[in-house]
Amino acid sequence: MLQDSPAEGQTDLGEVGPGISLWSLFRTFLKIGSIAFGGFTALIAVVDDTVVRKRGLMREEEMLDGVSLAMMLPGPVAVNVVTFVGYRLRGGLGALVSAVGVILPSFLLIIGLSIFYVRYGEVPAVSSVFSGFVPAVTAIIINTAWGMSKKNIKTMAQFLTGLAAAAVLSTVGGFYSTLLIILCSGLLGRLIFYRPGQTSGASAEDPGKADKTVAGRPGSMKGFVFSMLLLSGVLLTFSLPLQALPNDSYGRIFITFSGMSLMLFGGGFVFIPLIQKIVVDGIHWVTQPEFTSAIAMGQVTPGPILISAAFIGYKVKGFFGALLATAAIFFPPALLMVNCSQVLDRIKGSEGIQAALNGVRPAVVGMIFSASLVIGRGAVFHWGTLLIFMLALVSLLKFRLDVVWIIPAAGALGVLIY
Repeated sequence: MLQDSPAEGQTDLGEVGPGISLWSLFRTFLKIGSIAFGGFTALIAVVDDTVVRKRGLMREEEMLDGVSLAMMLPGPVAVNVVTFVGYRLRGGLGALVSAVGVILPSFLLIIGLSIFYVRYGEVPAVSSVFSGFVPAVTAIIINTAWGMSKKNIKTMAQFLTGLAAAAVLSTVGGFYSTLLIILCSGLLGRLIFYRPGQTSGASAEDPGKADKTVAGRPGSMKGFVFSMLLLSGVLLTFSLPLQALPNDSYGRIFITFSGMSLMLFGGGFVFIPLIQKIVVDGIHWVTQPEFTSAIAMGQVTPGPILISAAFIGYKVKGFFGALLATAAIFFPPALLMVNCSQVLDRIKGSEGIQAALNGVRPAVVGMIFSASLVIGRGAVFHWGTLLIFMLALVSLLKFRLDVVWIIPAAGALGVLIY
């Protein structure tokens, strides 16, 4: 199956594109990181709307490949996807500025909340605002999944794959279900769409395109090997009892959070028991009530829940402790995402891999649809909820209003209605 040709100004697969500057990339993700409330699927939906639909910087198929890869790797899925997008558009520096841009708003917000908490012992109530966010975020996710489905679900087999993925994730859920969906849909795609001699996807457009990857540039393999050794060292250091490092040292903060980040599979909520066991029961950085407040603060911010690490770092060593904890919890998984993206580039020219991806992409679409159901269940049972949902959906589908306006407007309506 041939992919759609890139839109004007769009960068090709894996190439460092001149279509967007590093500063523009940073500003784009800074804006996204400021308004993408609602969890990783909401953030991915906003990224897709901005990068793929509005600006045409990446193909829809590439975005789905990045989401699939992020779901199989450790770390926060949304930040890993943003890293993937930045890497595709502007290489290593693009990955860095994109990740920093999307994390920065949540980091600054949680620092403010941490200062308030330390001084006054509580977090301000914002329940009405967030009650308005929920139906709007649900509409954004549905709109994104619908747009993806039009390009990636073209046969009955793909439709059934997406439907099955949505049903499994909605009823069972969890990391292992996600991994099983991706593996099974890839195998199904390989069996159904594999046609020897009829290369699908990007390699059919240009047989040499698969070799034009960021990983293929001179010296990049040395960087790949070095970074993988570095990540292995992080895990090894984390597993060793380093008695020489005081518990309240910067070194202990970095080793603890960077090591934990590479053990996170299945999203931030799955990670909560592990981090609680280490920072509350083990190192005693925070008390149980403080840890609970840290998780609540992570949910208040538009970014990933793992930004809660900033609060813990702040409690231990102030602002620089928060900065170090944040870098440690996000950087190692992002580096692993870049490395695995390079490997993906090298194998995507294969006809078998392209066929497998034709099965995985509709499954990812189905999982995104199911995310709208999961988030929608948390909405307040109120006539205003339906009103906000319908207004947001019509604004997206009919008027193509930018999501940067929809979420703040939904929060304002929440204050007025609830």
